[in-house]
Amino acid sequence: MRHLLKLQDLSREEILSILNLADQLKFERNNNIRKEYLKGKKLGMIFQKSSTRTRVSFEVGIYELGGYGLFLSSNDLQIGRGEPVQDTARVLSRYLDGIMIRTFEQKEVEDLAKYGTIPVINGLTDYAHPCQVLADLMTIRERKGSFKGLKLAFIGDGNNMANSLMAGCTKVGMDFAIACPVGYEPDAELTKWAEKNGNVLITRDVKEAIKDADVVYTDVWASMGMEKEKEERNKAFAGYQVNAETMALAKSDAMVQHCLPAHRGEEITDEVFETHAGEIFDEAENRLHAQKAVMVQLLK
Repeated sequence: MRHLLKLQDLSREEILSILNLADQLKFERNNNIRKEYLKGKKLGMIFQKSSTRTRVSFEVGIYELGGYGLFLSSNDLQIGRGEPVQDTARVLSRYLDGIMIRTFEQKEVEDLAKYGTIPVINGLTDYAHPCQVLADLMTIRERKGSFKGLKLAFIGDGNNMANSLMAGCTKVGMDFAIACPVGYEPDAELTKWAEKNGNVLITRDVKEAIKDADVVYTDVWASMGMEKEKEERNKAFAGYQVNAETMALAKSDAMVQHCLPAHRGEEITDEVFETHAGEIFDEAENRLHAQKAVMVQLLK
């Protein structure tokens, strides 16, 4: 593994290796065992999209590993004023040991990796959110023991989260189902790959998707950058809420995951969120451990 650009680039063994290391790093942190695996390493963190969890987890993570995180907003870089990505990649490669970028276009992440000479980590694009799904998979395995025989049901927009969850579930052998309105499906090319390599269901029917699910997942209906579509999306997703009625169709011990931030009362009710808050905030915490594992594997 040279970069983390999207989950379909990784083998099942590479994903499990990251998760195993994340478990080890979490144990060490919880038991006050400090090991500076990345002492002196420098991570540039490019943010063209703002974030709470991504910034804090990467900055704390690289610090705990003995390295240094350099926060770079688009306002701080010439890339925000028209410098080609390939030039930025070449320059930063001479200063840093790795780059994490949170941006809009997947191509920008791919180009950084193509033209740079250091590892690149996708902190989020409109296409994929691999770091989040590694944390999700970590949380699912913690709670369920393994991935064997599990079904994950995603309710809502076929966005970057749906794309990466479909890829991640397919890689580790989980069944994946998504209920979404017409016109809001996951990426078509990725779907073809997942259908060929795993057990995937795409439906308009929430009840069909959530039936017998072990994990129920949802996300906001209007992601960052889609604020102008909010009213239109609220109408389209009106029947796609995770609530007590839909949860009754999942398995009795089903867990709920949400990548946050949550718009309670829209994609998920306050009742369901609070009932499963322990699982959701374990998931948020595991961003730190999963990303530390990625950084160790790429930068060490």
